[in-house]
Amino acid sequence: MADSPSSPNSTVTENTQPISVPANPLSCFSGAFVSGSLALLLYRLTSAIATAFAHKPVTSDNLTVINITVAVRTLVVGMVALGTGIFGLAALGLTALGIQIIIQRLMGKRSSAEDR
Repeated sequence: MADSPSSPNSTVTENTQPISVPANPLSCFSGAFVSGSLALLLYRLTSAIATAFAHKPVTSDNLTVINITVAVRTLVVGMVALGTGIFGLAALGLTALGIQIIIQRLMGKRSSAEDR
């Protein structure tokens, strides 16, 4: 037996809107700190991986093995560098958002989330 929409166990909801919580500088700066810390750790990991790959050359005479090794090494360093860039940009964006919120509060302007 299927539940009807009017039964108490029904998962259908009507007229629901997502809850919007306005951003505050503390959450922006704490998020920027976490993201920046991850970016720094990933940067150090990228440097360590690149150094390890540079100190261990490929010892094969087979051209296919050399090409696959170069491709895999490039992929590994590139993926870690991509993560570094993403977390670094997120840290910069959150820092800028926190500064913008502080400036708006000092100027007395209300944010668009508070106008709703």
